[in-house]
Formats: sequence, C-alpha cells, structure tokens
Amino acid sequence: MKRGWIIALALLLLGGLGAFIWYNQLKNKALSEGGAYDGTLKPRLELSRFDLSDVSDEAVKLNMYLLIDNPLPVSFTAKKVDYTIFINNEEVMKSAYEKTISVKSQDSTLVTLPARLEVKKLTSLLKRLEAKGIDSADYRVVSIFALDVPIAGERTFTNTLSKRMPAYHIPEFKIIDIDLGKLGLKTTDVAAKIECRNKNKFPFEIRDTHYSVTIDGKPIAEGDQPQPIRIRAQANTPFVLPTTVKPGQSLGLLPKMLFNKKDTKVEVAFRCKMIDRSKNPMFDGSKFVSTIRGTLADFVKK
Repeated sequence: MKRGWIIALALLLLGGLGAFIWYNQLKNKALSEGGAYDGTLKPRLELSRFDLSDVSDEAVKLNMYLLIDNPLPVSFTAKKVDYTIFINNEEVMKSAYEKTISVKSQDSTLVTLPARLEVKKLTSLLKRLEAKGIDSADYRVVSIFALDVPIAGERTFTNTLSKRMPAYHIPEFKIIDIDLGKLGLKTTDVAAKIECRNKNKFPFEIRDTHYSVTIDGKPIAEGDQPQPIRIRAQANTPFVLPTTVKPGQSLGLLPKMLFNKKDTKVEVAFRCKMIDRSKNPMFDGSKFVSTIRGTLADFVKK
C-alpha cells in the first residue's frame, strides 16, 4: 500500500515538473515573439482591423476584428465580453458581446465586435485635439472576459490593447447636386454629384462602389462604379455617380420636382471599400457604408 502511494506521489511530481517545463517553454516562446503575457500564460488579443458599417449624422457603426490566441493547455471559453474604447483616455464607447467565445488549446479565432460611436462626442474630441495642435492620439480597447472555467483561479481576465496612431477623422460624404436630366417615359439618366471631405493627412481610394437612390421611400435607381476614386488628403474631393432611373419611375418624379421639392425625401446610399496606399492594416481594405438623407429641394439645384 505504501509503495502504491510512493508511486502515485512520484507520478504527481513528474507530472508537475513536466507541466512546469512545458509552461516555461511556452512562456519563453511567447516572450521571444513579443507576446504580452505579463509573466503568466493567458489568452493574447490583437486588434487586426475594423470596418465602418454605417455612417450617419448621429452615429458611426463599425466592426472591430479581434484575434484571440489561446496558449493554454485547455480550451478557453468566455460567455461574455465587456469592452470599452478610449481615445486619449476619454471613453468614447462601451458595449458588450453576449455570444459565447470558445478557443481550443494552442489555437486562435477571429471575433467581430460591433461598436457604435456617437458623432457628436467623437467630433467634440477631435476638435479639442485640433485646437491643441495634436495630430495623433492614443487608442485603447479594454476587454473584460467572463470565463466559464477559471484561469489561474480567476473567473474574469482583463486585456488592454493600446496603440498610438494619427487622429483618424471619419470621411464625410455629402450630396452637392442630383441632376435628373431629361425625364423620359422609359428611362431617365441620373447623376449624383458627391463630395468627400477628408480631414486626414493621408489620401486614400474608394473602390467597388455600389450606390442607390431612393425618393419618397421608393428605390428608383442604382449603379456601380468599378473604377477607383482617389480621395485627396486634407481636401474636399468631388466625384459623380451616374445611374439610370428604373423604367416606370420617371413619371412620378415630375410633379414632385415641380410642386413639392421641399417635402420630397431623398436618400442616396452607397457602400465601398477604402484602400490606403500606405497599407495601414487598421484601415486598408475597410468597408464603408453610408446613407445621405435630405429632400429634393436640398439636392436638385435646377
């Protein structure tokens, strides 16, 4: 009986020694690769990029793509993630991801975290930075994971991602004019003149542009612009999106144009891909979706 206890104790010690050696090997490897583990093994996070999914006068909706790497010998499962975005230590957004996240041992996964930033708050912050002559900012994302199984005795763990980058201004798109051309019985050519205001110090291109025009809640036209459109740095760049009114929709526009411009609502929705020539991974290839709203009186100048 005593011999059995001795064998069991020896196996336990060997197992503990093996785990210690394995742990240190992983930790040393992580440190040599620049992993921020703070002397312990825990999931590592990296913010790879973001997509602007919708831009309006009230809010900017975006998706953050978070890479989670699990160096642990067991699977990592979190039932909830609370996350907060700070710019220069000022909170600009707070939200929660309610879906379960599971990452197998020695594996990684990409999680999409939605975010909604209030334009008023974001604009106010950027104006204060401009007034101080500050053209860069500290971006910080704090994530708190609620774990199903404790890691090192803890039911939660907090991760902070920080990076100093140029102060990023959301590009502003507005309609300068909508030229309806000659109203025909079959088709009518429409040209929407758009202006992009880019306050950033870097130019970019928009590609794979798709757009649609809706008047009084009825979609009347849509089109595509396959050619890239170059947006200048710190400038207003005009460009034209041509399209054709759908058959049968032209006649209904005439009385609105003649007698009811100010009460006829107009929406121009477009989506595109933003290309940064400097290949900034946080920005290059990001999707941009925006809807510009107004009335015929606002947009049709003729």
